[in-house]
Amino acid sequence: MRKNTRTPANRDAGFSLAEALVATALTLFVVGGGLSMFNSSVKLGDTTRIVSETNQGLQVAMSLMVRDFIQAGRGIPRGGIPIPSGTGSSPIKRPGPTSSLLFPSSWATMPALGPGANLGPTVLNVQTDLVTVFYADATIALSQYPLTNLDNNLNQMTVDTRTSITGPDGLKVGDLILFSNALGNAMRMITSFPTSNPQQKVTLAPGDPLVLNQTSAAQGSLQNLSTAPNVFPPTTATRVVMVTYYIDTTTDPTLPRLIRRVNAGSSLAIALGVENLQLTYDLVDGVLNPSNVDTPAAANSPHQIRKVNLFLSARSLDRMPRTTSFYRNSVATQIGLRSLSFVDRYK
Repeated sequence: MRKNTRTPANRDAGFSLAEALVATALTLFVVGGGLSMFNSSVKLGDTTRIVSETNQGLQVAMSLMVRDFIQAGRGIPRGGIPIPSGTGSSPIKRPGPTSSLLFPSSWATMPALGPGANLGPTVLNVQTDLVTVFYADATIALSQYPLTNLDNNLNQMTVDTRTSITGPDGLKVGDLILFSNALGNAMRMITSFPTSNPQQKVTLAPGDPLVLNQTSAAQGSLQNLSTAPNVFPPTTATRVVMVTYYIDTTTDPTLPRLIRRVNAGSSLAIALGVENLQLTYDLVDGVLNPSNVDTPAAANSPHQIRKVNLFLSARSLDRMPRTTSFYRNSVATQIGLRSLSFVDRYK
């Protein structure tokens, strides 16, 4: 009799369909959970980055503005710098978001801090401000020695040879120069350097972007510092800096930016997404000492400003992952104007 060598089928070999489905479901659940956690981590990282970038931009902008405000008035004559005014004068152009802005025609002197309430663009239905500050530039010792020569006919000044006017910190076209002598003060802008005999000579001819170099104005021009036509007492020159802050919505209407502009130079964006710039001022008049004033009333003037109340708000460059809306934040501070707060107690 032949022996049966076949073995019965092994019912435990492989997986049943139900087991495979359960295993697949469990795998998908675990992988799905991992992907969800990874996606949440990515969104959290993006949110952190968006918040951090926005806040950092606000902090940088605030720091730069505070630095300039603290320097406002340093090395500037008390009461401001005389500018061309009166008979024969033309309005002085003011840097800003449009090329048509002018400094107030009532100003005979340029204050160390010039308010510009509601002169900025409208963003989110809010009219923004701008502001201009002046201070002496300490990077060049231009006033250490009197000028060798000052020629009002040629619109030139000649700097003492002991003062270097070249190099990284040297004089450049577009620099503002404050002239001072026993007769007063005046300000002009460098327009060029003469090609013939250029050593230490600087040209300050009419036609500058700010219309400062006026020769026919009755007051505030260079000829007011002379005792006779083209005869000047010992005169010193100081390079001054005019810094203007405003919001720009022209470069990219979808992304407003805070601009820091030096003199009439190029516009430098120091923070993106800035949607609001508001400034008010505390004044000292010895009577009422008005506070939170956006524009000094007729009884007061910008020369009485002693403190700046600054407000900035900004939005993120990217939208938040979860809400698909922009992240927004704001900062506010108060800055005492050191150089304008000094009082001579012995005067």
